[in-house]
Amino acid sequence: MNTSFFGELLQSIGDRGRALLDLTRERRGDAPSRSESFVDLCHELLSGRGEASGVALAREIIGRYDQLTIGPRIAFFEALATRFGVDKERLEAAITGWQAAPSDETATEVHLAAEPLRQELFRRLNLAPNGTTALVHMREQILDVIDRRDDLGVVDSDFVHLFSSWFNRGFLVLRRIDWSTPASILEKIIRYEAVHAISDWDDLRRRIDSPDRRCYAFFHPALVDEPLIFVEVALTREIPASIAPVLTATRTTMEADQTTTATFYSISNCQRGLAGVSFGNFLIKQVVEEISRELPRLSTFVTLSPVPNFASWLRQERLAETSAALRPEDKAMLVILDREDWWQQPNLVEKVRDPLMRAAAFYFMHARTPRGVPVDAVARFHLGNGARLERINFLADTSIKALRQSHGLMVNYQYDLGDIEKNHEAYAEQRTVVASTAVSRLARPAALELVTTDK
Repeated sequence: MNTSFFGELLQSIGDRGRALLDLTRERRGDAPSRSESFVDLCHELLSGRGEASGVALAREIIGRYDQLTIGPRIAFFEALATRFGVDKERLEAAITGWQAAPSDETATEVHLAAEPLRQELFRRLNLAPNGTTALVHMREQILDVIDRRDDLGVVDSDFVHLFSSWFNRGFLVLRRIDWSTPASILEKIIRYEAVHAISDWDDLRRRIDSPDRRCYAFFHPALVDEPLIFVEVALTREIPASIAPVLTATRTTMEADQTTTATFYSISNCQRGLAGVSFGNFLIKQVVEEISRELPRLSTFVTLSPVPNFASWLRQERLAETSAALRPEDKAMLVILDREDWWQQPNLVEKVRDPLMRAAAFYFMHARTPRGVPVDAVARFHLGNGARLERINFLADTSIKALRQSHGLMVNYQYDLGDIEKNHEAYAEQRTVVASTAVSRLARPAALELVTTDK
């Protein structure tokens, strides 16, 4: 209700500002039929001082942007990169001022002068009704072309910089999703599910309305009824080692008070325009605390997570002349993975199990990107949130997608409330992978220091 009220207030301010804007242009001598270029409107927005006319102009710019086709849209992105950057003269003067008289005031001027104009443009566009939604959509369209346009990277960086402030965890609201949630949101849960596709409304109802299932979503006040990230939870008596029993339509349901384990089996980011924008650490801890308040008997909190980058990494290791991860005999045995039906042949399954599990343990404990962080994107998320790598599960998901991305492997990360902050600090400070003894024993010795626990 409050969000709706402020939205209507901005709409009203924009309507009044539209009249003031038209009057100003008329006094300036602009012909009513004259159409300013899109970029000129952005400069006008930056030069204006009135709040009402600014809201109206921001709304006009966003409205015109929505009408742009691909070519003009990319031209606008180019203008953002070249014509709305840093004011070099102001920055040079600020640096000279600080060098002549270093102080907090001159340092502040350097800071302000170093900010690109487009950041202020985005802030002013954000004042329009639904401005935040429009900017997230704009960034999504930049992501569509940025792989081919390195020159637009500066624009994307400014979006990430601002969104990191606007969408930090302090602004996010956690809400439970159940069968009473508005249908418009439930439809988005079906559409945004990125890990285990929801086949129909009956499938959705089994996931959110059964007594032993829960779903929670994080929302932002500026994006009405648009989930940012949602988490699906299975309540069980033991840690699941595969996804099929969790998703099957024929499973026997349990009452929530009969369960001891909460398993987060699907975590989906909903807004592509916010890709790469951290919502902060401890999101899962917040969900854990929410479930614990409702069900204090729960004692174990784990994930059943995909391993999306494993197969591509393993392919590179198999092709490499030398590999720290694979013994020559392991390489020879892993040729079995090239057969599409290997997982359906019991004799092949047994041959590939041990070398595949050893390779997976090495992957999680030692494989790093050039920046020194784990290769696996899901691992980075959970380790950053304070989880412990608990168990690697062989052939836990035999869907086509999982076999292609991870050769069927899934992983349990465990969230122990007493250790979350400690694990997070170990990862944040030293990129330490905190793992159970069972996992670390699988990995071959390496130069990296390992931290193991066995709880």
